[in-house]
Amino acid sequence: EKLEKLMPWDTTYWSERLKESKFDLKEEELRPYFALPSVLDGMFGLVERIFNIEVKKADGEAEVWNDDVSFFNVYDKDSGKQMASFYLDPFSRPADKRGGAWMDVCIGKSEAVGRDVPVAYLTCNGSPPVGDTPSLMTFREVETLFHEFGHGLQHMLTTATIGDVAGINGVEWDAVELPSQFMENWCYDEKTVYGFAKHYETGEALPKEMFDKLNEQKTYGVGMMACRQLLFGILDMELHSNFDPEGDATIFDVHRRIAEKCTPFSMPLEEDRFLCSFSHIFAGGYSAGYYSYKWAEVMSADAFGAFEDVGLENEDEVREVGRKFRDTVLSLGGGIEPMEVFKEFRGREPTPDALLRHNGLE
Repeated sequence: EKLEKLMPWDTTYWSERLKESKFDLKEEELRPYFALPSVLDGMFGLVERIFNIEVKKADGEAEVWNDDVSFFNVYDKDSGKQMASFYLDPFSRPADKRGGAWMDVCIGKSEAVGRDVPVAYLTCNGSPPVGDTPSLMTFREVETLFHEFGHGLQHMLTTATIGDVAGINGVEWDAVELPSQFMENWCYDEKTVYGFAKHYETGEALPKEMFDKLNEQKTYGVGMMACRQLLFGILDMELHSNFDPEGDATIFDVHRRIAEKCTPFSMPLEEDRFLCSFSHIFAGGYSAGYYSYKWAEVMSADAFGAFEDVGLENEDEVREVGRKFRDTVLSLGGGIEPMEVFKEFRGREPTPDALLRHNGLE
């Protein structure tokens, strides 16, 4: 097909076609290597390795709201003490469950009310099993599971004892995505992926060329996506800081003005009214805070960079850095300013160097 002109509503479709032609890898080809039981075993093995915790299935210990739901306990490996528990509701159920993925608090840690074992809800909308075939996940669903587990770890591994600042409570908005996006990085670590990526029928490991293509795909389009996120972040801040509703310029004029700077390759049409549906910054809690998406990427990439600095193949050093991450980012809760927590872990303030390197934008 030939288009006379590529319109904004064409971009996503043709971007996917270009991606397929460049990398010759479709999501459906990967599913057989990402069976949920194996992915869970690999993810739990990772956190045991780097955070010195053990996750054990505990079905029957707590009532569940659907047969899809599993219950798990989390233990400190040194002491054997139970630290936390969580529910995992992994599958899509359109009839009674909204879309998306999220982590939420079931029971928070609080010395005042005698709650020492926090409990989390981890909810995804992955592909359910069919007959005797287990749930076969897309790679994006694997990333989402790791992401939500990262949120859950910050809630569950907290050592803060005051409820209002324990776990995820009280953590400033621009740092809440640090643990979740940090966990996503491990989906591109060869040792971690080959801990679970095996064909559900044959047991054959994910072919190396597929893993290499996954890593190559990671940087596909990231430059344009970064420009898009910068547009949204700057536009949000401009509207909530400097925009005068009584002035001559409309919000759409502001959108076009900032787009000229951030996304000149994809200018909004004259009739564009995207801002009317940009609920994140008007009704979704991100007013003057949309920048936090990109800032969290900077922090999480820099945090993962600490593991890269010691060498991902050096088990002893990785364990040492992992324990430090657990004792700072995952433990201290919202009672300490996030920048101080990050500096305690990394020894300095975050820099964008690791993110640019991961995105191939150095």
